Amino acid sequence: MTDETQTVAALDARVRRREERRDFFRAFGAVAAVGTGLALTSCGGNDDNSPTPTPSGTPTPTPTPTATNSSGFTDLDVLNFALNLEYLEAQFYAFAANGTGLAATLLTGTGTAGTVTGGKKANLSDPIVANYAREIAQDEVAHVEFLRNALGTGAIAMPNIDISATATSAFSNAARAAGLIGQGATFDPYENDDNFLLAAFLFEDVGVTAYRGAMGGIANALIRQAASGILAAESYHAAMIRSALYMRGLTTPTLIDSTEAISKARDDLDGASDIDQGVRPIGDQSNIMPFDSTTGLPYGRTTGQVLNIAYLNRNTVTTGGFFPAGVNGAIKSSAAN
Repeated sequence: MTDETQTVAALDARVRRREERRDFFRAFGAVAAVGTGLALTSCGGNDDNSPTPTPSGTPTPTPTPTATNSSGFTDLDVLNFALNLEYLEAQFYAFAANGTGLAATLLTGTGTAGTVTGGKKANLSDPIVANYAREIAQDEVAHVEFLRNALGTGAIAMPNIDISATATSAFSNAARAAGLIGQGATFDPYENDDNFLLAAFLFEDVGVTAYRGAMGGIANALIRQAASGILAAESYHAAMIRSALYMRGLTTPTLIDSTEAISKARDDLDGASDIDQGVRPIGDQSNIMPFDSTTGLPYGRTTGQVLNIAYLNRNTVTTGGFFPAGVNGAIKSSAAN
């Protein structure tokens, strides 16, 4: 067998494994929580590679609310909070990778239905980065499908989302807060590979810490299992983005500097604790997985801290940043820092 044939065979096998993994993840939604009233229906089993698959069948009835956790919110409130974040990530990656956002059938639900401002196909010249973008886009769309089917008719609608590239957009304001651009300048996450990766870095670490922080407050074992599955997927995504930035940063050190600046900006928003890390090596080790050195586990954030970053505001507010009119659902407010 020639080297070229071996390479093609390896790539074909990788694609098959990835599709099998996603089919399993979608099929996981078919299980039901006995005695809780929560029914998780299948998120569909499409075999194609469409970036915006549509859910099949009729949504499940609204589940009976689970007991409230220590925060005063139900487990279903937490899932709807996560759905807001998945809408944001899915729209960004779907546009960046494919030039189109989520299908209209994946945007409806309770609360005020919103629209997406901005979003376009990114100018990705590095085939590895482009492949990462397409893979993560497909995963994030699957997460939206999964949560919407899990929540049934209780799923929230997509709120207003800003993923535009203007001087006053959320991306530009975030980049300006990190010191990456000056007053009146624009940060365009779709302009090139490096900008796309930095924008993805802004989202991915927050997604991991959001699910990690929510895990301890989820009472229902099945919901906790579902959330842990998405946490694992988000962790893979974060590692992909962090690894790409680290490798590219070896020849373009300003990229690593930019991750540190974004990390500091997130820390400034979410409170006094210094839990955020860029990708600068620590001694003779890389820093792909930021974790608590006392436990070896990733850090977690409260919902309020997550919204501090999403709203780009360290104070208690209910709108701003990537969600100009706020999020939908019961969990709406950022924390007071």
